[in-house]
Amino acid sequence: MNRLLRGCLIAAALSLAPFPAAAVTGGQVVKDPNGLRRSVVLIESSNGELCSGAVIGPDLILTAAHCVLQRAAYRVVTVDRRFRKRSIRAVAAALHPSFIPGTTPRTQPGIDLAILKLGENLGPDFAPLDPARSYGLSEGEMVDLAGFGLSAEAAKGSARVLRATRLVSLGTLQAANRVVVVADQRRLAETTGAGACRGDSGGPIVRNGPGGYQLLGIVSWSSGALHSRTPTACGGLTAVTPVSEHGEWITARAQDLRRLNGEQTIGWASRPRTNTFDWSMR
Repeated sequence: MNRLLRGCLIAAALSLAPFPAAAVTGGQVVKDPNGLRRSVVLIESSNGELCSGAVIGPDLILTAAHCVLQRAAYRVVTVDRRFRKRSIRAVAAALHPSFIPGTTPRTQPGIDLAILKLGENLGPDFAPLDPARSYGLSEGEMVDLAGFGLSAEAAKGSARVLRATRLVSLGTLQAANRVVVVADQRRLAETTGAGACRGDSGGPIVRNGPGGYQLLGIVSWSSGALHSRTPTACGGLTAVTPVSEHGEWITARAQDLRRLNGEQTIGWASRPRTNTFDWSMR
């Protein structure tokens, strides 16, 4: 794609006021029990907020930091091979220390990443994605997005269903923070196409290859298309926090969280104090 055209599309779409991402617009319901079903979960707060997340360990979920900022109880909902749902309580979390609560994911200068610790293991039916296997995402590369968000802005009852779609990388964008931008390959954010929607924040962007799925990034925010007829956060650009650039933090915090037993919680802090155990769910 022409770099000048890509830059113009991104700048124009950003003027439409992006939002934290929700459900997969233009995607297909995941029906393969051996596919992304094994590596993607739904995150719910007791206040009714929805996000998605990527399994990175038997009891660890990588998601977006803005998904776990509320003073609320959190749970992770999984689907088994028969797509029956199971709920597991989250007992602690590590929020990236650079993330600033009270700002939007697009305008805040910190890293939009967090790790949830679950009260019990997911079990052998799930396949963690290894952040250590994450590599950079090239412009023009095709990737897959998965999440439990809305299928369209107006489809309020469509969330809580795992959907996936294929998108193309438009390259990196340095706004308040560095992200990789992906979009529908045919529409390129000019008109509404495939992309993240409300509820897809925290969901994974993956590359599918001979060795299985490779985790590339975590969805942070999304925008409507340049020529969308109505204000929307869906079907335009999807902004992704690249995992490969933050592997050291992910590895260190995951190790810290593994040391907790399933019943421990870490108290809420008024602001992040250290890189470890910045927030927890009670």
